[in-house]
This record gives sequence, structure tokens and C-alpha cells, in this order.
Amino acid sequence: MAITKTIVADKIEILEKGQVQVRTATIIKEDGEELTRTFHRHVVAPSDKSSGSWEDTDISGEDGRVQDVCNAAWTPEVKAAYQAQQDALSV
Repeated sequence: MAITKTIVADKIEILEKGQVQVRTATIIKEDGEELTRTFHRHVVAPSDKSSGSWEDTDISGEDGRVQDVCNAAWTPEVKAAYQAQQDALSV
């Protein structure tokens, strides 16, 4: 009786302002038969201003496929548009 737990990024979406939404599935199996599947979502923004100035978001802890999508989607233009939108919201 082998129980396994697998976590996979099973859905990766690019949102309107360049944020990347990631859905991860946690799959519990017993002897190869799926018992449960639960989901969690999180959003990764192209830039971060928590230090006081805009910096690229650290995506090193993300799944490799998520990193690939972020690197492809986050052009300098997308980052600038995201930062401008966020700055306008904080005025």
C-alpha cells in the first residue's frame, strides 16, 4: 500500500496586466489510484515595489513551466504598463 503525494502546476494563465495566475493541484494516490485532488491558486506579478522601488519579481521558486511563461510574457513593455497601472492605483 503505497501512498504518494504529487503537486503540479496544472494551469498557467496570463492575466490582462501581465500577471501570471498559477493553479497547482495536489494529488494523493494510493497504489496508483487517485484518492483526492485539491487546488490552490496564486498570482505572480511582473514587478514588485515592496522595497520602495520597482524590481523584477523573483520567480526562482516557481515551477519551471511557470518560469518559462513569465519570462516569455514579461517584456519590458508589459512590466512598464504594470508598474504604471500600480502607481496610478496608489495615488
